[in-house]
Amino acid sequence: MKFSLSWLKDHLDTDASAAEIAAKLNEIGLELEDLDNPAEALAGFRVAKVLTAAKHPDADKLQVLTVDTGEGDPLQVVCGAPNARAGLIGVLGLPGAVVPSNGMEMRKAAIRGVESNGMMCSARELDLSDEHEGIIELPADAPVGSDYAAFAGLDDPVFDVAITPNRPDCMGVYGIARDLAAAGLGTLKPLPDRVYEGGFPCPVRIAIEDAEGCPAFYGRAIRGVTNGESPAWMQARLKSAGQRPISALVDITNYVMLAYGRPSHAYDIAQLTGTLTARRAKAGEGVTALNEKHYLLDDSMTVIADDAQVHDIAGIMGGEHSGCSDATTDVLLEVAAFDPVRLAHTGRALNLTSDARSRFERGIDPAFLAPGLELLTGLILDICGGEASEALHVGAPPVAAQVVRYEPALAETLGGIAVREDEQRAILTSLGFEIAVVEEGGESHWAVTAPSWRPDVDGAADIVEEVIRIRGLDAIASVALPRAEGVARPTATPVQALERRVRRAAASRGMHEAVTWSFLPADQAGAFAVEGSEPWVLANPISEDLKVMRQSLLPGLLSAVARNQARGANDVRLFELGRRYLRGPGGASDERLALGLVLAGEKQPRGWRNGKAVPFDAFDAKAEVEALLAAAGAPVDRLMVMGADESWSGNAFHPGQSATLRLGPKNVLARFGTLHPLVAKQFDIAGAVVAAEIFLDAVPAKKGASGFTRATYAPPALQPVMRDFAFLVPDTLAAGDLLKAVRGAEKQLITDARIFDEFRGQGVPEGHKSLAVEIVLQPGDASFTEADLSAISAKVVASAAKLGASLRG
Repeated sequence: MKFSLSWLKDHLDTDASAAEIAAKLNEIGLELEDLDNPAEALAGFRVAKVLTAAKHPDADKLQVLTVDTGEGDPLQVVCGAPNARAGLIGVLGLPGAVVPSNGMEMRKAAIRGVESNGMMCSARELDLSDEHEGIIELPADAPVGSDYAAFAGLDDPVFDVAITPNRPDCMGVYGIARDLAAAGLGTLKPLPDRVYEGGFPCPVRIAIEDAEGCPAFYGRAIRGVTNGESPAWMQARLKSAGQRPISALVDITNYVMLAYGRPSHAYDIAQLTGTLTARRAKAGEGVTALNEKHYLLDDSMTVIADDAQVHDIAGIMGGEHSGCSDATTDVLLEVAAFDPVRLAHTGRALNLTSDARSRFERGIDPAFLAPGLELLTGLILDICGGEASEALHVGAPPVAAQVVRYEPALAETLGGIAVREDEQRAILTSLGFEIAVVEEGGESHWAVTAPSWRPDVDGAADIVEEVIRIRGLDAIASVALPRAEGVARPTATPVQALERRVRRAAASRGMHEAVTWSFLPADQAGAFAVEGSEPWVLANPISEDLKVMRQSLLPGLLSAVARNQARGANDVRLFELGRRYLRGPGGASDERLALGLVLAGEKQPRGWRNGKAVPFDAFDAKAEVEALLAAAGAPVDRLMVMGADESWSGNAFHPGQSATLRLGPKNVLARFGTLHPLVAKQFDIAGAVVAAEIFLDAVPAKKGASGFTRATYAPPALQPVMRDFAFLVPDTLAAGDLLKAVRGAEKQLITDARIFDEFRGQGVPEGHKSLAVEIVLQPGDASFTEADLSAISAKVVASAAKLGASLRG
């Protein structure tokens, strides 16, 4: 919410400086994001008069001017503006000044051999407007030599305040002035209270057919208006708020919205046909809005339409067809109340935002319809002229008094500050609350009625908040939390400790942590859907593209990979630790902890040692999964490598280059593999990409331990012994199954086993392959004898033989 100091003083009688107001805004909970004075950017720009203008000796389109700056000798300035002439009063930028539009610092320079001591400026160069056909022309009585910003009234600081969603009353300058007055920074000026009776019946009938979407519709006609430019004071107010002045009628509606938080709309009566009605849109109807875009509507949306067509997407944006133009002479004013939920749904469905929508969604003061209409009427009559009709009030605004039981002692017990009752009463009254003392059973309390512009007040805690913030949030004392004596006990839960270990392990392996949305587009969610679990779809999403709760962390990571590749990244290694959102038994919400990782691009860049770049493959994903599962405390040596996860209905992985890691045939701890080419294309990812997802909720907890425990390291007394075996095995035998059999041959003595070679070719029968296995034997109390090693070798060969393996000769 932006506004200037002069605009604030229209509603607040105060002598406070901009710095004092800024400090007070922060004290009362209205966070100031920025305080900017436009005059600071125009330092070094003066009102100057052109004394002479002569043709440049070496350029047809340039002139050499002599300029009076109000002090000292006239300066010579080279200028190319077509309107530069003797007698013109304009704006001169002196050497050292910085041009606001491009940041260029001016200095003395020779232009085509002629010295120039500054620049006569256009409005666009000073960031005042888009006008650049010529230099600024000021009135003949402009004081030569004066500071231009001061002369133009630009020495007016602009506040930028962050308004939280619970404070719709501060979406207008008047609401902010009310808070500052309550905080003792001045006196709030009363609202204009003039009521216009009207001199003729309204020629346009208004009606409501959708009372749920539009409970109240107020309006009146004004005939004989002149829609020219709005006055300079109004344009200055709108510009300070970041608005572009358009025309008097449009500017007035924008001014009322920004000043009082009351959106409204003006229709050109000449473009209306019959009754103007608030109703549901019909499926297939469309409207071209004021932003020149066409929108298709459905029957869930509230619109304002006449007998011929839709003219307004209710509470969001008016239609281009009936908007006011320079030729408009008769207007119909609309001041209405709309359902915030319906309006928010419409805005998201159409991907359409506006200042009006942001105010209606937060909650407009339902009691301000009639006053808002009178304010709007008065401004139009004063600025545009004309004659007002009788006002039409259709429907009833949803005004319901919110009465809260309150005890003044709560300010200290809940807020931490002891505030006298009379001071609390004064604060609440200045904010518009009404207070009645109620006697019950010999005790008394306050019945506090919230004003209609404060829909956020719902209980006694809200009343405490109002008292404390106006008293000053800085007045709350800092109090340390009590701490038990002795050594502090760990506060992390086992799940939090697990998350920390896995996160650190992933980072230590060279991956970067990402944090992505928990919501997905519907098409991305489909490729990673869980069988038998209908995804959660938000009824009130922040965007239509973010409305499906994720059942996997991989879609968000893949989108991040695509964004990184689009910016030239050749090696992307990302992981994310977060929750998946499933449907539990009976449709209950089921959140599960998981870790997703994606490796894309080049594992090793091209170089003289390895030649071409080496891409990631499914084995890289498997290695990362096993390392992270080990960090999570999973029994990695007992895991089984099996095929695809039947619970995943999507086809996100390549069917021949993916697998799962399981603890038993049904407990899936992780899935990994190469991404399916169609899914990679869907996410616009180039090259090979591998991914994995670890289901940390499926990792079994250690029995009898509250968290992960690591056995005390005791180095063996004797050195290990390594033995190699080369087995001929059927092509269909998985290497992991052979390793599992080898390890199980002598569990107490075989501490490790790994495949170090795979061979197919000469000497290996067709339909077979050769797998070379290295095993590590750890002796206990005594060294192995040859007989011991022979016995262990025999057990290894026998165990492998059960899978159809034989020693290679």
